[in-house]
Amino acid sequence: MAGKSEPVPGERIAIHPRAGTIQLALLAVIAAGLLLAPQFLYPIFLMKLLAFGLFAAAFNLLLGYTGLLSFGHATFFGGAAYFTAHAVKEWGWPPEAGILLGVVGAAVLGLVMGAIAIRRQGIYFAMITLALSQMFFFFCLQAGFTHGEDGIQSVPRGRLFGVFDLSDTMTMYYFVLAVFVLGLLVIWRFVNSPFGMILKSIRENEQRAISLGYSVSRYKLGAFVMSAALAGLAGGVKALIFQFATLTDVTWQMSGEVILMTLLGGIGTLAGPVVGAGVVVTLQNYLATSDFPVTIITGVVFMVCVLVFRRGLIGELLESAFGRRFFAGRRTRE
Repeated sequence: MAGKSEPVPGERIAIHPRAGTIQLALLAVIAAGLLLAPQFLYPIFLMKLLAFGLFAAAFNLLLGYTGLLSFGHATFFGGAAYFTAHAVKEWGWPPEAGILLGVVGAAVLGLVMGAIAIRRQGIYFAMITLALSQMFFFFCLQAGFTHGEDGIQSVPRGRLFGVFDLSDTMTMYYFVLAVFVLGLLVIWRFVNSPFGMILKSIRENEQRAISLGYSVSRYKLGAFVMSAALAGLAGGVKALIFQFATLTDVTWQMSGEVILMTLLGGIGTLAGPVVGAGVVVTLQNYLATSDFPVTIITGVVFMVCVLVFRRGLIGELLESAFGRRFFAGRRTRE
């Protein structure tokens, strides 16, 4: 068609020079708004939004920037929740040590699962992650330290660094907000590093990356472990927010929810998964006490967004403001 250029040999993609800065500024605006949000909204609701926003951003690191669709990310989120809850309640660890254990545990799980799954591509990769995640679910169902279907309840929040009492709701909120901002900064730095650039090249053309001499499997595994660790960070914080860890955190439905959040907000954007998580968590929160079926309403919203906003809510906003070059770039001669 006239007016549309097709890719030809010898061309490269030129990404918008301010793409990373624009998205970081958008996240800064969101973070600034969250500083004042407890004055108007229930803090527990906001903390849930932050935890799931970080979870979705961690998942997007794998799907949006590496091109790997995982159906098993609930393993890292829920696994870290169990590790953190058990360490804090049963061993008497301080909250920061419990969360660190959750992150390390999620990273180890990611290393094991990733080493198995990255041997395959496409739907086979997704199905392997789902199968391994279901294996971990049944492990959690039978393991003694998880307390089966009862889960780990009445988890104490404790004192952060022995100074800040996290049993105070506002103190806990600003701690969760700090973790959320730190997690997004880590993702932003990771994506805009040379490692992140290589991941994007693998996503766009894996065979070309191999021909350039990159060990694609190692880069994929590195991204998988990083995504798992950050999902574990979200899961550990979630265990302290609600003071329990249950089987709900490791079900395949949880993996489906984080995929939904990422798609709603926009794959391959920093702020998109956070916004998508906000939409899903808000629907769950305000429809829970109504007669409307939450899953059906969420499904309708997802269907509308897929049909109308093909790049997600934030994706369409950024494309309308800065054009396709913001994502895929305009093609220029080498």
